[in-house]
Amino acid sequence: MDPSATSPAWRKETVVFAAMLITLLGPFLLKPRESTAPSRHDRRLVVVTPHHEQIREEFGRAFARDWKARTGQTVFIDWRVPGGTSEIAVMIKSEYTAAFQRHWTHDLKRPWSAETAQSFMSARAPAGDAARAAFLSSDAGIGVDLFFGGGAFDFQLQADAGTLVSSQGPGTGLEEVRRKHPDWFTEAVIPEVLGGEPFRDAKERWCGTCLSSFGIVFNRDVLRRLGIARDPEHWDDLADPRLQGMVALADPGRSSSVTKAFEMLIQQQMQAELARLSAAPDGGSAEQIEKTAVARGWEKGLALIQRISANARYFSDTSTKIPLDVLRGDAAAGMCIDFYGRAAEESVRRSDGSSRVGFVMPVGGTSISVDPIALMRGSPDPELATAFIEFVLGENGQKLWTYRPGSPGGPDRHALRRLPVRRDLYTPGHLRFMNDAGEMPYEKAGAFVYHPSWTAAAFSPLRFLLRVLCVDAHAEQKQAWHELASHDFPAAALEAFHDLDEASYDEALGGIASTLRTRDKIAETRLSRRLGGVFRNNYSTAAKLARQGR
Repeated sequence: MDPSATSPAWRKETVVFAAMLITLLGPFLLKPRESTAPSRHDRRLVVVTPHHEQIREEFGRAFARDWKARTGQTVFIDWRVPGGTSEIAVMIKSEYTAAFQRHWTHDLKRPWSAETAQSFMSARAPAGDAARAAFLSSDAGIGVDLFFGGGAFDFQLQADAGTLVSSQGPGTGLEEVRRKHPDWFTEAVIPEVLGGEPFRDAKERWCGTCLSSFGIVFNRDVLRRLGIARDPEHWDDLADPRLQGMVALADPGRSSSVTKAFEMLIQQQMQAELARLSAAPDGGSAEQIEKTAVARGWEKGLALIQRISANARYFSDTSTKIPLDVLRGDAAAGMCIDFYGRAAEESVRRSDGSSRVGFVMPVGGTSISVDPIALMRGSPDPELATAFIEFVLGENGQKLWTYRPGSPGGPDRHALRRLPVRRDLYTPGHLRFMNDAGEMPYEKAGAFVYHPSWTAAAFSPLRFLLRVLCVDAHAEQKQAWHELASHDFPAAALEAFHDLDEASYDEALGGIASTLRTRDKIAETRLSRRLGGVFRNNYSTAAKLARQGR
């Protein structure tokens, strides 16, 4: 055969092969010369976290340096960042299901079933359930040592599921840290509860590491351009119709921290109703007044969320986008976590101390909560994981959250702008090195008292309702709000917009909560479609009535 006859095909195959080779080798060839991973390490710590890169960098470097000085060993921290806390929860459930299935079928020689899959991680499993008991007594792991960062709600869910443990053998976990440092776990240093918010688990499965709260980040230049002369002070300032399309919000479905902010907004409405009803004569018994106030406050809170949502330009997948858009002037204001807001304000602060960007924590409208850390069941290196927990809760780790870069004991490069959980760090000796020395969160915590009995059981239903009420129906909601504002908010139209019969407090704790507890995705999807249709229809009706001036 003539070689020239096959040469075009040969060349084509060579080109295709070369392209495939470049695709496979590209990530390695393009990998930066500098890497956070040491070329050689003695120990490896795997940490799953939603924390951003600057936090990971500063804590990783500081702990590795501390461990090297104490032991002579080089440690590599393998950070796993699958996304926000919601994505982490999905990953944890999936991985532990696979791990326990292997243990159940291979080690225990038991048949796997749908019932086993449902019960082994369920805190509601019947007493004596074999799968649940086997999981809680096992070392089934997913190759991860620590869960670091998120909200107390997420950590308590994981603790109740059994994925977080107080120890894994003698001398490990928070149990060991508390044994070595009993003074840390006191009201004077890390209280168990503050303002109704849990700061650490009573069973030592997780502990807060730093404090956080939600507030409003805003751009004064944009607000003035929109005719708003006063800086926002309260959550309802975000419902001003002049802010249509200019409020930045994060998707509650992506982060429990965002849902927590909306929960605080609702609790503020509940407390306002309680104060109003308590002051009225013949209001009934204290128990009845509270019950009525909670139900009415829930509805008023959801209505306020509807108005704020109607002003939103988007529901971002990432909470970091919000302060950046406010900083650039693409949004006038947004709800964000405190340290992002303070960092945005600081980044454009002028020499005279003024700034076009501001941040405010609505007084009486937000609580102080914690970002925890916990040892995971089946940790590959529980001794090293325990040392990291001890470092983060110790004075050296706590300084990293709040000290200015380059100050004694502070971070190397990045100001993390977080507030340490340890109460004993808010002293003159430490405050002089802090970025946010004036915050004094333990003093502000008294302005808001969180009542778990009011909304804790409604947290998952609230997250679900925020999706179907605001996120999924956002286009119809915005259009209705525009028509309402354009026609001076006619009464019948406004009533249709705020028709929340299907989202009442009783419905949230009843049918909605019941459906979500089944973890039946088909049933949840059906409920989502039904309620989504109801709210879209309400918004369309409101828009039609507004155009008619009714």
